[in-house]
Amino acid sequence: MDLTIFQISALCLVGFIAGGINTLAGGGSNLSLPMLMIMGLPADVANATNRVAVLMQCLVGVAGFDQKQMLDRPAVRPILAPTLAGGAAGALGAALLPNLYLKPLLLLTLLGMSLLILLRPGIIAPPANTPTLSPNEERRAWWGLFAAGLYGGFVQAGVGFILLAALAGGLRYDLVRANALKMVCTLAFTLVSVAIFLIFDLIEWIPGLILAGGNMAGAYLMVKIAVRSSQNTLKWALFTMTLIAVGAGFTLGE
Repeated sequence: MDLTIFQISALCLVGFIAGGINTLAGGGSNLSLPMLMIMGLPADVANATNRVAVLMQCLVGVAGFDQKQMLDRPAVRPILAPTLAGGAAGALGAALLPNLYLKPLLLLTLLGMSLLILLRPGIIAPPANTPTLSPNEERRAWWGLFAAGLYGGFVQAGVGFILLAALAGGLRYDLVRANALKMVCTLAFTLVSVAIFLIFDLIEWIPGLILAGGNMAGAYLMVKIAVRSSQNTLKWALFTMTLIAVGAGFTLGE
């Protein structure tokens, strides 16, 4: 795929913004997916190509949060089980679904998730010092993580908000630690998704890797900001990014 200097620059910029949004909140793919489709990629190829950038962004984000000792390592294994199961099912559905139906479903899920996080932002901001739970103790959170994996495997855009709802709203993690575990979950089911999309030969590597460069830079910067910010500042930042995600969701429909 031949790209102009303008397209390369646009991919880097959109990737940088999307990587930052995905690291602190979610919905960055509401920007990168439309960009890939505007460049002429079919919906299924754009959906698969976007996962390369998300995968690389998550590697940077997880390493950054872990280095800052914000990653709850003992919680990783019980949280990953339902997330991976849902991710595999969602990616298979996205790979097998005819392209005719994929774009409308992408649009509907983007808009639906954007509206949900705009109307109910409070479900992902528990009070400080709230005791955390395990998915084995809170079955609703287990199903929430499975749903997040299913949705993330299918479309990716906005999955961060579902994961934050399960981790912060369900398991009562503060926003910084919830974001760290969110990145681990996203990394896990994105690995599964990329493997499935590779089997179906749906990835365009050149735009995917260019986008990934921007995503990685955005994730690196946002980890540094997140660990230094108060819970109240993070809530306002999350609300702002929710508005961006809503606007990007409508852009996809134009």
